[in-house]
Amino acid sequence: MADLIFADAELAALYDGMNPGRDDVDFYMPMVMAAGSVLDVGCGTGAMLHDARKAGHRGRLCGLDPAPGMLAQARRRTDIEWVLGDLSSASWTAEFDLVVMTGHAFQVFIEDEELRGALAAIRTALSEHGRFAFETRNPLVRAWETWDSEERPAADGPDGAKVRMSRQVTATFDGRVVSFTHTFRSEAWEAPRVSHSTLRFLGKAELEAALAEAGLAVEAQFGDWDRSPLADTSPEIITIARPA
Repeated sequence: MADLIFADAELAALYDGMNPGRDDVDFYMPMVMAAGSVLDVGCGTGAMLHDARKAGHRGRLCGLDPAPGMLAQARRRTDIEWVLGDLSSASWTAEFDLVVMTGHAFQVFIEDEELRGALAAIRTALSEHGRFAFETRNPLVRAWETWDSEERPAADGPDGAKVRMSRQVTATFDGRVVSFTHTFRSEAWEAPRVSHSTLRFLGKAELEAALAEAGLAVEAQFGDWDRSPLADTSPEIITIARPA
């Protein structure tokens, strides 16, 4: 799920250009192609589902996102279902063989109540033998400490001018969350555009407890996109869960 920073249609059009070569999409795509029905929660521009349909997926593909600007990009394909909203506003019962969340979208569930509600909705949406696949950054690696110096590729704006994005941490890890800003700059704009975001970082034990409470059991976990085992030094906690 892209941040709601991309709710604006102009910024949403820049998202894929600023996030090329995504390892997460490459990791999940075989699961998407093998599933008869797929729900992409926080689908953003719909790039993964677009690619699945292009690759020959013939089953049900559904993308859910709360950002109108992102769905405007996603709806360029009309042979996929697109739903504006989030897991608190949409409802499915045993309809999907795979529910997937990419782009660290899982980390937007800040409060315990939000997390419980989201996981309950996912559990309800899964078919009997369905799978829930997602990732969250491993808090032990403290990725936020490098965000201020992180470089993103520039993207071409609608007027042809380059748009650049930088990230700055505004409140460091407090044991639960990290807050930060994204700043977008273009020579064609009178002033930068700034958004404010907060993400939650759950450790392995806390994550597995939340899944268990929702009736989901961990089937497999990996520490990076090369499917390496999860360790304290792993950058990711990539999880595949099933109905318990």
